[in-house]
Amino acid sequence: MREDVAGRANVDDTPELEAFYRQLAGREAGALWTVANEIEPWQPNSVSIPVLWRYADMRAPVMRSVELVTPEKAGRRVIYLRNPGRRQVAAVVGWLYSGLQVMLPGEIASAHAHSASALRFIMEGSGAYTIVDGHKMRLGARDLVLTPNGTWHEHGVDADGTACIWQDGLDIPFVNAMEANFYAVHPALHQPISYAVDDTSKTWGHPGLLPASGSWTKAYSPLFKYEWEPTYHALRQYADAIEGSPFDAIRLNYINPVTGGHVMRTMGASMQLLRPGERTRAHRHTGSFVYQAAKGCGYSVIAGTRFDWQERDIFCVPSWAWHEHANVSATEDACLFSFHDLPVMEALDLYREEAYGDNGGFQAVRTCTS
Repeated sequence: MREDVAGRANVDDTPELEAFYRQLAGREAGALWTVANEIEPWQPNSVSIPVLWRYADMRAPVMRSVELVTPEKAGRRVIYLRNPGRRQVAAVVGWLYSGLQVMLPGEIASAHAHSASALRFIMEGSGAYTIVDGHKMRLGARDLVLTPNGTWHEHGVDADGTACIWQDGLDIPFVNAMEANFYAVHPALHQPISYAVDDTSKTWGHPGLLPASGSWTKAYSPLFKYEWEPTYHALRQYADAIEGSPFDAIRLNYINPVTGGHVMRTMGASMQLLRPGERTRAHRHTGSFVYQAAKGCGYSVIAGTRFDWQERDIFCVPSWAWHEHANVSATEDACLFSFHDLPVMEALDLYREEAYGDNGGFQAVRTCTS
């Protein structure tokens, strides 16, 4: 790819050069100027494309998988979400993975550990629980639970519960790209419960307060479960205190209570609130985002395409894609959960953000069904 710009590769092909390139190829080498403009673009050019996965479309195949495979045979009964531009690495967007996992009452998935970091956002059902390194947590709709890299973790649903579906978010494509992924199955298949149920919430889940004794030195958050009700309450309080960002409205990050930083080193998570009728200005940034509508309904315009969403729908925003959000309800809040790779962008000093400017080009809104 040639560019007639000073400082960029602009070499004409000649028979001598083509023979030279073939000679280099025979030595598993190449001339940088033949690929420089492609591998060093002027700005990010994501191969991921914006996609919306409607829960109304996805739930039936997720439940159909229950009839076809067991957790024991499948390892994890999950329907993963595949971005058309990232099919070869099973990514939902960028270097992130997402899937919808379903478990029935009485089912237990075996304990395992891997180098990839993971999180779960509960979509529906009752009686679900996760055990992480001996810490058992009971889960409800819209709760966020962490299963950090290297931890033993397993999931299940109580016998008196209901069918449960949650979104899995992992950095599998990223860790595989680093050629650093390991996977292990617990030698006993299941791990003992070593702490009081929901002990991480009882110990670390009090805003502004930390235990006076003991310490936490691991790189990920000690608070493995972030409940929906306190999260929504915090959003409402924050909305009463400030006007909010013109680009993200009222947005809070899930944090490591010890450091104040992201919950894990490679993936972060956020929850944002759009007030009734609120719409944001367009901006773009490095970093890939996976959104799930946690409450209400609205639409997002991503790279020039409008996507209408309602509760439990999932959509993605590729890195450096223009995007904006709107709440179509005149009376109800809309909330968007997201997970992303901002911890990597920030740690490597790769984060950049750009505002589009005043944007009056919103399409006429339409109401959504519940």
